[in-house]
Amino acid sequence: MASEKGDHETSPTDVPSEAPVADVSRESPAEPMGQPETPASVATPAHAETLAHPEGPQATAHEIARRQLLGRMSLGIGAVCGAAISAPGLGFVVAPLFRSSPREWRPVGRVSQFKVGATVSVVFEDASPLRWAGVTARTAAWLRRVADEEFIAFSVNCAHLGCPVRWLDQARLFMCPCHGGVYYEDGSVAAGPPPHPLTRYAVRVTAGNVEIRTDPIPIG
Repeated sequence: MASEKGDHETSPTDVPSEAPVADVSRESPAEPMGQPETPASVATPAHAETLAHPEGPQATAHEIARRQLLGRMSLGIGAVCGAAISAPGLGFVVAPLFRSSPREWRPVGRVSQFKVGATVSVVFEDASPLRWAGVTARTAAWLRRVADEEFIAFSVNCAHLGCPVRWLDQARLFMCPCHGGVYYEDGSVAAGPPPHPLTRYAVRVTAGNVEIRTDPIPIG
């Protein structure tokens, strides 16, 4: 009997442990397959229509007319402001075209200072200098005494681009160092690109003084 009892008794270690019971209540329900979640940042067609037209899908005729009026007013104000800003600069550029250049007689020396047949440089003040011109208001001419009281005067500016010409006494020529313009002693073109002879100034003798009349210098 003892052996039978021993056969029927089971050791605690031989009893299998119970399997843990899963807590089904804590698990989230499975999502259905085939329907991906729409991100919050992706706008639906209805939402996009609302963003494009906050006041509604279609603007009324009154709102369209108001927008057109505001657009035209903005263009008009911009045009007025642009004209106001550019007017002073445009006036500065255009004004000299309509302003007549004054012609005044400028003394350049006594008759006794000049030798007959000699060509010398004389300096005088321009007739229309600007207040800020400084030394640039002074211009020059080539003066030649032909007889006792007869003088001729040539502009120092080349007829090509206005560079100052030099008088070569031995060659009896005027020469421009910029582009090779050459003039005879009477001011006519001898060679180079000048389109016309040197400009002449009017000269007179008054009370023993030689005077030159200032004139605009044509260039080109």
